[in-house]
Amino acid sequence: MINTINILNLLLPLLYTATFAAYAWDFLKEKLLFQNSKRIFLLTTIIIHIFYLFIRTFEFNHPPITSKFEIFSVLAFSIALSYFILELLTDIRGTGAFIILIAIFFQVVSSLFISHSYSVPEVLRNRMLGLHVISALLGYSGFAISAVYGLLFLKLYKNIKTNKFGLFFNRLPNLEILEQLSYYAFVIGFILLTVAIIIGFIWLPQAFPNFRYTDPKLVSTFFIWVLYGIGILSKILANWYGKKVVIFSITGFGLVILSLVLTSILSHSFHSFY
Repeated sequence: MINTINILNLLLPLLYTATFAAYAWDFLKEKLLFQNSKRIFLLTTIIIHIFYLFIRTFEFNHPPITSKFEIFSVLAFSIALSYFILELLTDIRGTGAFIILIAIFFQVVSSLFISHSYSVPEVLRNRMLGLHVISALLGYSGFAISAVYGLLFLKLYKNIKTNKFGLFFNRLPNLEILEQLSYYAFVIGFILLTVAIIIGFIWLPQAFPNFRYTDPKLVSTFFIWVLYGIGILSKILANWYGKKVVIFSITGFGLVILSLVLTSILSHSFHSFY
């Protein structure tokens, strides 16, 4: 089993790189072959990544969340899966290279530095904790993808305003579609973060009898959830569109990063397992 894990650990960066190459080549050249096959590359990579995460879980008897580098691999998977869901929902396939490049970064770092550990704190062996963390990472991946689409929107908007009709103008979807992709991505992120919060509220009292709802990471997570909930309501009720939506997505993700950094550095939390 360890040999299989080691092989897959080396294989995954190559699979993500091949998937990125298919999406990038199609973006640059618009070849029919890659238009039809790049989704197969992505789906194959996701399936193999799921298999890798499952066999790690069963071999070491804990979810793959016990170190930063295990979490990096889950992040790579979360970004790829969130994008795949978005692509299925919209059938817009021309932007995958920008998203998969992020997944490559996390998986390469994970594959280079990940280690095998049978000895971990007992709390990290809990399957509910694994579902909670993975749901949260999927949610934050949705927010990250939303921000990428926001940046692509602003890039294309600037090109149009300055009459620069080059590769980005020719290959990217129009501004309206980029806005929709950004919005759909943070809706997906909001739903998945909601799932993580629900699992957390069910599991936390059982695992930590003395935990506090005022824990900084709980407060910051709830703040992010409320923030993106307000964004969704503003889109529906206040009819936000265009730059308002994408600036919200970029600003929101900036606040996500800031809250994660501050709560990790400046406060002690029962979330701090390592």
